[in-house]
Amino acid sequence: MGSDYLAYYCQMTSKENSGLKRQLGAGSLAINAINLTIGTGIFILPAYVAGYLGTMSFLAYLFCSLLIGLIMLCFAEMGSKETSTGGAYTMIGDAFGPLAGFLSNTLFWLGYGILSDAAILNVMSDMLGIWFPYFNEYWFRMIFIFVVIAVFAIINIRGVKSGVGMVIILTILKLTPLVLLVVVGLFSFKSENMVMTALPDIPTFGAACLLLFFAFGGSESALNISGEMKNPGKSIPRGIFIGITGILVIYLLIQFVATGVLGAELALFQEAPLAEVAIRLVGPIGGTILIATGVISMYAVIGGDALVMPRLPFAASENGLLPKILSRVHPKYKTPHIAIISYCSIMFIMAISGGFKTLAILSSSAVLIIYLGVVLAMFKSRLKPDLTNPTMFKVPGGLLVPILSLIVLIWVLSYVPFNEYMAIGIFFIVTTLFYFGYARWKKSKKSIKEIQM
Repeated sequence: MGSDYLAYYCQMTSKENSGLKRQLGAGSLAINAINLTIGTGIFILPAYVAGYLGTMSFLAYLFCSLLIGLIMLCFAEMGSKETSTGGAYTMIGDAFGPLAGFLSNTLFWLGYGILSDAAILNVMSDMLGIWFPYFNEYWFRMIFIFVVIAVFAIINIRGVKSGVGMVIILTILKLTPLVLLVVVGLFSFKSENMVMTALPDIPTFGAACLLLFFAFGGSESALNISGEMKNPGKSIPRGIFIGITGILVIYLLIQFVATGVLGAELALFQEAPLAEVAIRLVGPIGGTILIATGVISMYAVIGGDALVMPRLPFAASENGLLPKILSRVHPKYKTPHIAIISYCSIMFIMAISGGFKTLAILSSSAVLIIYLGVVLAMFKSRLKPDLTNPTMFKVPGGLLVPILSLIVLIWVLSYVPFNEYMAIGIFFIVTTLFYFGYARWKKSKKSIKEIQM
């Protein structure tokens, strides 16, 4: 059972993505990685980290940047080899077979993508409700969410360049106030607020790193459009390195300024710490600007996901793991329009139903499972290299990077609550049953056609 799936899957690396155009470079990948990572969390993250570690927060940032750097080295090497659309899905599926690929694919776009986007849409509506009470009305909120999703669907159907162009504009809009906050904050910096005390204990430090590790997540999603990148063997590693470096610099500077301006008070403003920093620096108008920036940031993250996430069901469909209709390419725009419409439609249903809350816990740990799969895929690639599909970029040090990455992931996963593991287990059982059920249906359909012939 499932042999037809494997036959489809083995064709994956030889396909040129069914007509998708290779139009993007390292810069587009880096900007999208920054956009997908610096989203909702940056506007509340400094206060939470300060609550754990106080002025020692920088240690957690530096440590987590090292951790995510190791993981992204694995992504860079595997991404330079698996250059078709699908990102982590193609890496895991090629290494461990179609079932593993299907599970990681579904976990990524449904458990991590749609559910988190649905939550962001509701948070964004709540923030707008502070200014405009109409957003607290169900029907008005539903229309607003529909319009937001529809705009991104149309933009991305019209072409990947249009989608990336919108993401670039929104990324600039949300980063500009943050950069100005840093610049102005440096002139109001109080050195006494940076006095460091004793080192934190390991459990506290681990809890802070778990929070930060999730905050650094998102850049790997940008690889879902690998099949539409020019010279992917070079542009993928370069784009990842530029994106991760930019993310680290922005995070460190914001935490540095927020701590320098507010000091020990930073941990008290968990709802909107950066807005409070802006109020201290330039008055109430600063807080208003930062809240507006938060809304734009959420909008940008949803736009980025609407660009990259539909490529996952598209890639699965191409390889026979989902209905073939999802792999159709628009005859004019050369984009996976059916996959985009399907992804956005499910996102809309989840966002307005509120039923996603139970499954939303998957979004926080799903990315760690994806990371684990990619690291294990790199292990296999190093131990049994595929000479027919060589890696274009190779991380030096032999197995050192994947071993360190594995140790780090196991350590971080030890802080994930048990109920999240239960939810992931249920998710995998359901998706596995669908996988084999769909395989049996396809086999039966094929047998009927053969008999009729």
